[in-house]
Amino acid sequence: MKNFALIGAAGYIAPKHMKAIKETGNQLVAAYDKFDSVGVMDSYFPKVDFFTEFERFDRHVEKLKREAKPIDYVSVCSPNYLHDSHIRFGLRLGADVICEKPLVLNPWNIAGLESVEKETGSKVYNILQLRLHPAIVALREKVLSEPTDKIYDIDLTYISSRGNWYYTSWKGDETKSGGIATNIGIHFFDMLTWIFGKVKTNIVHLQTHDRAAGFLELERARVRWFLSINQGTLPESISAKGKNIYRSLSIEGKEIEFSEGFVDLHSESYAGILRGNGFGLQEAINSVALVHDIRLQKGIGLVGDYHPFAKKPLADHPFH
Repeated sequence: MKNFALIGAAGYIAPKHMKAIKETGNQLVAAYDKFDSVGVMDSYFPKVDFFTEFERFDRHVEKLKREAKPIDYVSVCSPNYLHDSHIRFGLRLGADVICEKPLVLNPWNIAGLESVEKETGSKVYNILQLRLHPAIVALREKVLSEPTDKIYDIDLTYISSRGNWYYTSWKGDETKSGGIATNIGIHFFDMLTWIFGKVKTNIVHLQTHDRAAGFLELERARVRWFLSINQGTLPESISAKGKNIYRSLSIEGKEIEFSEGFVDLHSESYAGILRGNGFGLQEAINSVALVHDIRLQKGIGLVGDYHPFAKKPLADHPFH
């Protein structure tokens, strides 16, 4: 049984990590978040030591280390802009680190983390759960079996509705979240580059507070993509069913269904990491570099080969 510490225990994604730690037969012994709405821990590890001040959390895990009860893994679920710092903390503690995506906001941060890995001998793993989804694995195998000169035409659409709270939170601050493409899109960009190869051309058509759209030329695909947190961009057929999330991956006009099957992928990710098969720093670099490049672009408007959803009416920022 391994000892885990969790940074970012009050966040949306943290319960998936708690569940994964429990389901892989391990123990959460310490957790930190500056917010104390963490009652969900009672469902998984009611006896975990919880801290709202990082300094006290730091002192506690150092004490465990001195008492020969060291932390084996630090799970990082904090806001995106803090990942780099919290990963370094875990490595210097002598633990391996499991971090939510995006691993970091800038590609050069990865080189820095590689240096700390070498100094400490500990490892960093990124949660890239779409690489474990059966439909995505099958798609990759199919693409790899096709002639290498075959180029696929793809439309990627992901709409995950968020309320006005989003803009008040750290997620609405591009310097902290990385913006729409990073915050809700990075696992799809990781999936696309994992299957279809490196980026050759990266064009951004649209980039606003609530959506982003663009065109990617990959080694083996042409991709029109659209990402949004605005409920008003949902297809009418989805809104009519009362749903507020829409995922679509259309390849050569054929829909790849992967809306289901997400439930236990964090637990599968943890099981792989514990077996020594996790996704390390180099696995994350393509998608981190891609969303960083997207973030630096203004958007050229609706010219060229753009995603059809990019024509949907633009919305005002709720607080402007």
